[in-house]
Amino acid sequence: MNAPDPSTAAEAMAPRRLDPRTIVVRSLQGAPSLILGLPVFLAWSRGEDFPLGFLLAPLALLVLVTLFLSWLRWRVFTYRILPGQLVISHGLIKRTRRSIPAERIQDVSIKQGPLARLFGLAEVRIETGGGEADEGRLDSVSLTEAHRLRRVLRSIRMSGDVAGADGGGEDEAAEALLYRLELPRLLYSGLFRFSLVWIAAIFGLLQYLDQMLGYGWERWLEMLGVAEQALQSRLNLRVLLGVAGFAFALGLLAGIVTTVLRNFGFKLTHAEARFRYRRGLLTKTEVVVAKRQIQLGLVERGTVSGRLGWRAFKVQTLGGGDHVSGRQELVPFARPGELAPVIALAGLPPFEPSWLRSVSGWHVVSGLIGFVAVPAAMVLAATAFFPLAGLLLLTLPVFLVVALLRRRRHRYGLAPTSVQVMRGVLTGRDWTIPYGNVQAVTVTRGPLQRQFGVATVRIDTAGGRGLSRPHVHDIDEKDAAAFVGDLMERVEVSRRGTASSAE
Repeated sequence: MNAPDPSTAAEAMAPRRLDPRTIVVRSLQGAPSLILGLPVFLAWSRGEDFPLGFLLAPLALLVLVTLFLSWLRWRVFTYRILPGQLVISHGLIKRTRRSIPAERIQDVSIKQGPLARLFGLAEVRIETGGGEADEGRLDSVSLTEAHRLRRVLRSIRMSGDVAGADGGGEDEAAEALLYRLELPRLLYSGLFRFSLVWIAAIFGLLQYLDQMLGYGWERWLEMLGVAEQALQSRLNLRVLLGVAGFAFALGLLAGIVTTVLRNFGFKLTHAEARFRYRRGLLTKTEVVVAKRQIQLGLVERGTVSGRLGWRAFKVQTLGGGDHVSGRQELVPFARPGELAPVIALAGLPPFEPSWLRSVSGWHVVSGLIGFVAVPAAMVLAATAFFPLAGLLLLTLPVFLVVALLRRRRHRYGLAPTSVQVMRGVLTGRDWTIPYGNVQAVTVTRGPLQRQFGVATVRIDTAGGRGLSRPHVHDIDEKDAAAFVGDLMERVEVSRRGTASSAE
């Protein structure tokens, strides 16, 4: 084998800057806040009789300052790939140099927002599982450079050879297609993502215009030719139902739009020991998930879609991914039969309800206290100041049903190769955690739990964050001790088996 060319190796390890187009992209990213402030400035200056040139001069100066600061940030930011590590340096007054060992890199994801796609750029995120939001981030490199970085980092993680990593490419043609979210199913899935975010945005915009331009509700009604008293006289049940129907339709539309923007063109492929998924309409995301990163599997059932037989499959990885919990959504909307081959390729055993048992009956009582009694007391207290708050009491039957069904839907057990937990009434979740991936098991007892002799068992994996984790709540203390003891024995056996196979 020929030795690598020293000049090629030196060039490969030389410091590099982000793409020069980053200067323009960063400046444009700050433009919306400037545009939103212009009406306020113009409204203030309208009565001051300032000449147009005088008004535009500060705007031009602000644009020049923004471009200069963007150029300065681009100038002082460099990255370089050395044997076994990625080094990122930035800062003008306070210089920061961060070294990321290649062996610690768990994931290299590529993301393209609308502006980045317009300029042919991409954002590269390097995730190590260290728990930080941005372990390593290159916000604007060319798409070709983004793929080169991922290929090189993967190569040096395996061999440490920087110079020889530039040659080959990722053989995406050899990847097998596991799942594709076709457009009809994508639109159908959006119906179950009901969202009131647009309604909130409209009311927020009206409130903003009210504060900025003095257009209150009375002014809008006056423009429409409707007197406020006449409007109040027409408010009957039919009108209220019409408004509720309009809000519901708008919520459905918002759910469909947000789903299409997020999951348009979703495709999951598999090759060797890694998954790759791509998705997004305006912002395109491409993420590679190595099988060795996967710590647990999670199957989710939606409030309505789950009862119609639809599921989503997510995995907890060592890298942070694009979610605060570190979860990666490998299959967003599918039937159980479609999930089975993906779960098997992820190295996870199937979820087996036959191994599960229920938690203590105290779980129902704690639900009645937390979901019914406490909210009811808060609403009743609020009615002393806001009488209409009493309408919230109409939602209590829903929370009552949730509290009564909590124990039935919360189960746990030890399967031959994994610990499995089921939880959730409205949104159901089924966790599968291989014994070798269990990092810590903690038993906690709150004040009320101590009074009733129950405990919570917290099961933690590497990289796991957020509230939705596979914890088991309200187990009888004796059952909790036996469960933890048996679980830790299986964890130790699994790790000894892994160590023996590695030797």
